[in-house]
Amino acid sequence: MEFSPEPLTLIATSTFGLEAVVKRELLDLGYEGRILRPGRITFTGGVDAIFRANTWLRTADRVLLELGKFEAKDFGELFDQTYALPWEQWIGPDAKFPVTGRSVRSQLSSVPACQKIVKKAIVKKLQAAHKTETLPETGAQYTVEVALLNDEALLTIDTTGPGLNKRGYRKLMGPAPLKETLAAALIQLSFWQPDRQLIDPFCGSGTIPIEAAMIARNIAPGLYRRFAADDWNWKHLPNSPAKTVRQEARDAIKPNIELRIIGTDIDEQVLSLARYHAKIANVENDVHFQQLDFANLTNSHEYGCIICNPPYGERIGSHEDVREIYENIPGVLKRFPTWSHFILTAWEDFERLVGQEADRRRKLYNGRIECAYYQFHGPRPPKKFDAPTAAVIEPAAEKPPAMPAFGGLKQNAQQQAEMFANRLLKNARHLRKFPTKQGITCYRIYDRDIPEVPMLVDIYEGGRLYIAEYDRPHDRTSAQHTDWLDMIAKTAAETMGIAPENVFMKRRQRQRGADQYEKFADSNNFFTVGEGGLKFKVNLADYLDTGLFLDHRVTRGIVREAVVGRRVLNIFAYTGSFSVYAADGGARSITTVDMSNTYLEWARENMAANGFDDPKKYKFIRDDAMGFLKFHEPGIHYDLAVVDPPTYSNSKKTEKDFDIQRDHVELLNNLMKLMLTDAPIFFSTNFRKFKFAESKIGPAEIREISKQTVPVDFRNKRIHRCWKIVKK
Repeated sequence: MEFSPEPLTLIATSTFGLEAVVKRELLDLGYEGRILRPGRITFTGGVDAIFRANTWLRTADRVLLELGKFEAKDFGELFDQTYALPWEQWIGPDAKFPVTGRSVRSQLSSVPACQKIVKKAIVKKLQAAHKTETLPETGAQYTVEVALLNDEALLTIDTTGPGLNKRGYRKLMGPAPLKETLAAALIQLSFWQPDRQLIDPFCGSGTIPIEAAMIARNIAPGLYRRFAADDWNWKHLPNSPAKTVRQEARDAIKPNIELRIIGTDIDEQVLSLARYHAKIANVENDVHFQQLDFANLTNSHEYGCIICNPPYGERIGSHEDVREIYENIPGVLKRFPTWSHFILTAWEDFERLVGQEADRRRKLYNGRIECAYYQFHGPRPPKKFDAPTAAVIEPAAEKPPAMPAFGGLKQNAQQQAEMFANRLLKNARHLRKFPTKQGITCYRIYDRDIPEVPMLVDIYEGGRLYIAEYDRPHDRTSAQHTDWLDMIAKTAAETMGIAPENVFMKRRQRQRGADQYEKFADSNNFFTVGEGGLKFKVNLADYLDTGLFLDHRVTRGIVREAVVGRRVLNIFAYTGSFSVYAADGGARSITTVDMSNTYLEWARENMAANGFDDPKKYKFIRDDAMGFLKFHEPGIHYDLAVVDPPTYSNSKKTEKDFDIQRDHVELLNNLMKLMLTDAPIFFSTNFRKFKFAESKIGPAEIREISKQTVPVDFRNKRIHRCWKIVKK
């Protein structure tokens, strides 16, 4: 074969989104790349460029030799222009030359027809050039591609063979493997450098850690494999370009460098594959693989990088399992305050799940799955430099410390903590004699006293603090807010002199039904407190509500004074605290109604703890309140009722307000049918907009007693609204 002295025109192909990375790799090899279109980067070079690009490009898919480019609107043009190209300079008389093709927005839209025309033109050219009628196609392979785009034909020969992602070290496949080329790109698009720690907490069969080790050791990704061009005829050249390039690559390997690359995964089976692959890639001493649940991930080094491709429910992992992993990401990654984090995923609402926007995001494809590469930038590592000899005349202005990628406290956090501590101390002094006088062991000491700290703080018997957050807008990310809550809990513990393990922090947001909590509640988290000479079982750890509504303390006392000899109905009974007070007040009988098995059992235990366990007097019914009232056993009436319905709605929405108002009125009207004349109903609700219209409830005497029922330790005097309704 004879070659033109002109430089060869080559094309590196890539996955969509990696063109700039491939172009940068080409520049490092000494070739000026130019992006033709998505997935195509052209460059020029000698024959050695074919092998150098194939051997060293980490993120390209393959390297193509461009034979020609021309306009082709009909098959005649396609044949003639193809025939005119110098095929004989590359393809010998015995070579195999299959033709592949594709066509986009072109008049020649039939790909099989285009392939046949190109094949025919090449055959005719080779027969004429090599002066032979037979082309046995038994030798080396030269895969030809005809690619038509907007009526322009590009003809190339594939120099690579199997794609460049086939490094040769991954002999066995784990579930949903990440292509080596994409893994290398993720590393190169990150801040990682070989002197920094790298962790892949979802490493699977080890592709990202292995690629990182190869980059750090400067091991050419194609060093240990063959390419299609290796089988071509290079006898006309004085030296083998393949041999020369491979020797250069061997000489460039960096031996004996210290690396801190870690791959972890929960699956020991895929980790065995990772270790095997690392050994084949000659980096087994550079990567440490460890079985570890992502939730337990920690590291003491600074300024490292986490680079990972977590499951996203496309090929592995159930939807709910993946969601749980993503929801845990902020809490885990905030343990790495100086690190940067790089996460590839196809999960659409990923940023919402982690509670913050990425500093950068890049659209990439993992196979055919459209993904985004989210980048969360941590603080820059300190620069390493020698101290200047010249005297510094004026010190530079001090900069605020850089925020972690996840978590961290803003500058005003400490001021908020100080205000919170001062108010806690002030309230504690004000209420210091209150518990003894009232005969109680549980009371509220703080309730959104400072707008910047929208929390409630309750003291519970035994030196315990219960802290709950009101859902209010703020400018913190999810992880920053978690750190802020930790600071508030720590401040409260130190201020009140309470051990940190006795501080329980909850976020006041929509919770699951009580029955769904049954399997989560730990019996060790229950303890007993005293109120009004009675005992109540509470749990500060497993539930949003503790089992005892402290704001109803006064109302419970009013009910106790009113129940002597009466038949009492307690619906929406929760844990039965009103039933306990009614029994202590001498009620003739008590019916306790709630939808939750958990709460009814809790109510039974509260009653039994106070000696009220007579099944003839005290009944517990699991039922929906409205259903119980509508289908109640005929002939049974009550002398007193307690109704405290929950409000499951956003009161800012008018249509929801109407629904709550309507439901409460319907409930009370159905209840009135079961009440005797002059029998009181104590009705309480957290729905502040509720209004009575006497024409709708009755006949009845209705009197609001909210002011009398809110305890003095509650700063919020509208914590609930309460009425006494007497049937007439």
